[in-house]
Order: sequence, then C-alpha cells, then structure tokens
Amino acid sequence: MSGESDVLVSAEGVVKHFPIKQGIVFKKEVARVHAVDGVDLAVRRGETLGIVGETGSGKSTLARCVTGLHPVTAGSIRFEGTDITKLSRAGLKAFRRDVQMIFQDPYGSLNPRRRVGSIIGDPFAIHGIADGADRRRRVQELMELVGLNPEHYNRFPAEFSGGQRQRIGVARALAVRPRLIVCDEPVSALDVSIQAQVINLLKDLQDELGLTYIFIAHDLSVVRYVSDRVAVMYLGRIVESASAGDLYGRPRHPYSAALLSAASIADPDEAERAERIVLIGDVPSPIDPPRGCRFHPRCPKAQDRCIAEDPPFVPREGDPPDHRTACHFPVLPGERLAGREAGIAQVSTEPELPEADPGAGGSS
Repeated sequence: MSGESDVLVSAEGVVKHFPIKQGIVFKKEVARVHAVDGVDLAVRRGETLGIVGETGSGKSTLARCVTGLHPVTAGSIRFEGTDITKLSRAGLKAFRRDVQMIFQDPYGSLNPRRRVGSIIGDPFAIHGIADGADRRRRVQELMELVGLNPEHYNRFPAEFSGGQRQRIGVARALAVRPRLIVCDEPVSALDVSIQAQVINLLKDLQDELGLTYIFIAHDLSVVRYVSDRVAVMYLGRIVESASAGDLYGRPRHPYSAALLSAASIADPDEAERAERIVLIGDVPSPIDPPRGCRFHPRCPKAQDRCIAEDPPFVPREGDPPDHRTACHFPVLPGERLAGREAGIAQVSTEPELPEADPGAGGSS
C-alpha cells in the first residue's frame, strides 16, 4: 500500500448538508439533506479513482467539495497536506490551478454566445498567465492536444458535435496544467462510439501529462476500464473501496454486488447465465436516512445488528488492507444472495429489467 507521500488529495470525515428552509420573511431551517455524510477518501498521485453509485448517492456533491466548489459542513479535505476548507479566497484561487473539473453536459457547460478560443482561454485570463498572441497560441496548442482543429479557434460551440464540445471542456480543464481533474460523468451524454474516443483521450492525456483523476460514472464497464481503484457510494457514504480488480472480481458489500450484477454484459450467452440481484424498494430519503447501516432496508443479509449499529469502514477478514467495506455481514466467496421473507431482495436469472435497476443512476 502506498505511503502518505503518494497521496495527492485526501478527505477525512467530510460532511455536506443542504438546509431546507421554510418561511417568507423569516426563514427557519426545518430539515437537512444529508448529501455527503462522513466520507474518508484518499487519491494517490497518477491514479484514477472511480466513484459509482445510484442517483442521489452523493457522488457529484463529494466531487464539488473536493474541488472547493461546495464548502463542507464538517470534516477536512487536504491537497498535498494543505486543508483547503480553511483557505482564504486568494488561497482557493491558487488551489484551483491545481484542481479542475470536466462537467457532465458538454452542451450546458459551454457558453453558446462565446467563441471557443475565448472559452478555452478564460483560465489564462483569470490566473494572469497569458494574453494577446501568446494566449491564442496556447489555446490553439491545447485544441490540437485534445484532437480539435486549431483553425476552428473562432467558431461557436453550436458549430461542434457533442464529442467535440466535450473535448473543448477537456482543453479548458487542461489550460492551467492541473494535477487533479475531477471528471463528473464526462461521457454519459455522448454516443457510445464517441464515449470510447473521449475515454481513450483522457487515458492518453493522463499518461502524457501525469494527471490524477477522480472519475464519476454510472456505467460500470467504463469505470472498470479507466479506474485503478473504485469507491462505491450509497446515500452519502462510501460502503466499499478497493482496487478495480478486487472489487469487480470479489465485491464484499451486498450493494456493490447488486450494482455489478446489473452491469451490461457484451456476451449474450454469458449475460443469460448471469444472476441478477434485484433490489426491492427505492433509495431512502437523504433528508431522513435510516439509522445503523443505511442499506439495511434493501439488504438481503440485513439483521438486527445492521439496524442498531453503523458498520465501521475497515478491511474484512481475508481482504487486502486497501479493500475496505462498511458491512457487518460482507458477501462471502461464492455466496448467492437470496430474498428474505420481508421481500427486500431477490436473485433473478431472467433477462428482464429489474424493478429498480441500481446501475441506471446518473449524476447526483
């Protein structure tokens, strides 16, 4: 396991709650959305950490906390040892040269009234890095780096395809030579063939520039392809974290097993043989999350202890030190998850879609 010197960014006990207020003149807080609720995380230099989970699990909120776009309610986020939650406004501006974000929607993340050269060149202007002819030269170099024609510098976003627009977003993120890039579902709005092009571009840029990625997606096959390690989120918490090979080969948390069973399989014969774990019921409200293990209302292995006691996020017996699971009764090798009398879960070998497909979530 890598030492602390290899960790680029870490989160400890990160909490992000959004208050719900009522009233016209005097607003009073009546409840809180527990978007992120006590997350520990470490991202090593040069690796890709994939984050997966259903819609509403807190993936995107956690990403925005890491980039400093959302102030945290509690906890700390350290970038190269510096707690960014305590930085001044000037300190945050300097920090954002090292951390950039690629957004999900290549259409909505670009101003349609501005030319591409100006959009990509904004970071140079904001941070006072280059102007005039030097800025134009750098922008055109970035366009060429991500596979765009530098001669299209003066075109508007509407003159580009969806995949090209996402390349514009990548070029903008690379402008200030960041060390960490948070990719918030960067290919979910693209056609499958274009997805492969953008993913391969991101991998090539990582090798060429030594980048570190946090990659958020709901497509488990994409996450497996790009990630060195994977963290699974459920209702504001990470329930399992491991290397991609360990998690996909031997998921230990029942929720992780359900997610993986819902992933698409290219081989039709293998897909027909695969067992699908169907989770009954919806994700509980983040305004009033269940006590104890938050997954227990839908878990096929839930017992009284799961309701009364929040499971620690630690390595389980037989797992490597970096494979951590928040579960009192983790899935055993070869174990088949079956339904209970309460009808909380069941295993299906039929090809029909489940009532609630855990793998169908989008950004949160």
